[in-house]
Amino acid sequence: MAGNRIALIDDHAAIRQALGDLLEVYGYDVARYASAEDFLADPRRSTVGCVVSDVRMPGMDGIALVQTLAAMRTEPSIAAILISGQADIPMAVAALKAGAADFIEKPVDDVRLVAAINRALMRPPQAPDQTVAAAAARFERLTPREKNVFDMIADGHTSQSIASNLGISARTVEGYRAQLMEKLQVTSIAAIVRLAIRLGRVSP
Repeated sequence: MAGNRIALIDDHAAIRQALGDLLEVYGYDVARYASAEDFLADPRRSTVGCVVSDVRMPGMDGIALVQTLAAMRTEPSIAAILISGQADIPMAVAALKAGAADFIEKPVDDVRLVAAINRALMRPPQAPDQTVAAAAARFERLTPREKNVFDMIADGHTSQSIASNLGISARTVEGYRAQLMEKLQVTSIAAIVRLAIRLGRVSP
């Protein structure tokens, strides 16, 4: 059974130190690891409730780590938040489809990270039906073109790719994206992907 310790995994010692110190200021018990393999080899991982890991690392990367945690039936409640300094939409989609609780770009916004950790530690088994129903109702208020853009974002397409596929400008795509995010009450690409999974628009 997982606990409330935070496992911080990054191959850069300076980042482990700085981000670990930041999380400790917020009151978390932080265990630092230089690699995913080091974390998985540590018998104390059963005390971890949330993993915060870089995506790009030598050896096992963050997405492979999320997939490994998901496959470990004895530890289903360890949530994982992935961070990256070279983030793009396909990477965020891949991370969330693999089962990551959130995907955050570097430099890390500490408020957003802490909020994501707190949500992960709460570990609700599933979103309440009424929450999904409300999200579905908001989705149905999108225009057909906004739904197209939503689905393509959730499938990992960039604005340029969407523009090419739909025969419109990238600037127009950005406008559609801003409109649909406002209507759906989401603030990030990660939130769009999570919502798409919950609504059954894409397969996790």
